[in-house]
Amino acid sequence: MRGAFFQTLVEMGEVDDRIFLIVADIGFGVVETFARKFPKRFLNIGVAEQNLTGVAAGVAHSGKIVFTYSIANFPILRCIEQVRNDVCYHKANVKIVSVGGGYSYGALGMTHHATEDIAILRALPEMTVVAPGDPVEVRAATRAIVEHSGPVYFRLGRAGEPVLHESAIQFRLGKAIQVRDGDAITIISTGAMLQNAIQVADKLSARGMEARVLSMHTVKPLDEEAVLVAARETRAIVTLEEHSIIGGLGGAVAECLAESGLATPFKRLGLPSAFSSHIGSQEYLRSKSNLSPDSILNSLEQLLAVNVM
Repeated sequence: MRGAFFQTLVEMGEVDDRIFLIVADIGFGVVETFARKFPKRFLNIGVAEQNLTGVAAGVAHSGKIVFTYSIANFPILRCIEQVRNDVCYHKANVKIVSVGGGYSYGALGMTHHATEDIAILRALPEMTVVAPGDPVEVRAATRAIVEHSGPVYFRLGRAGEPVLHESAIQFRLGKAIQVRDGDAITIISTGAMLQNAIQVADKLSARGMEARVLSMHTVKPLDEEAVLVAARETRAIVTLEEHSIIGGLGGAVAECLAESGLATPFKRLGLPSAFSSHIGSQEYLRSKSNLSPDSILNSLEQLLAVNVM
């Protein structure tokens, strides 16, 4: 995902001289092309994320579209006060890019696990929260957030995520993308869990149950219309995210359903509200949290059996 992001950012930087990139002494394997092409629009602030965010807000107020970039929690939780007070309060045109959502940096331990970020950023006024599902969505989302005026949190996977969209997509912030259609159940996914959602939908299809899959690339503002249509047209809804089940996509969809008055069976699938006691690859940690395709399939079949069939 990060490769698709930087390729698109460079392309846009060639035609829009307002685009500015600030990093915190990290990411040199991917930021070098931008830095070489646009040296006057690139700044390495050093290992100082609070300063990174404050400077970004100031540069934004000079008329630039500023991207800050770091890994996992570093550009947000280390500097949440600056994100809140300098960026959001002043509606600064700052796009905070975090690479490594969820367990992408699983082997580095809980300091590098981005598992509460969506919930925290979603609560901030003026903040738009975007977590694309594959490189195709990353490219489209990068262009969309450049055009969007105001703070954005852009949550990416680390690297190697496959292309999942087989054809061109229509991308709008706040508008979900329907990847599969069906009436048995709706799987609403955000971020890099889209691959697992599609795999599970294919497994259900082989068993005679067609699942609707929505890529909810924008968690805030949530596409409530897509959620409510799914609640009326399918027999159950499940949210899928590599994030705490508290306050993220699952929380947003639960709020929408609760206030709608609809009684559609609903389940949140995500990470428990606990620090992982395991160290290992992203795939390994997902499996420990019951987010492997087989574990997800089992949860969906149980939901359908208990509440629907």
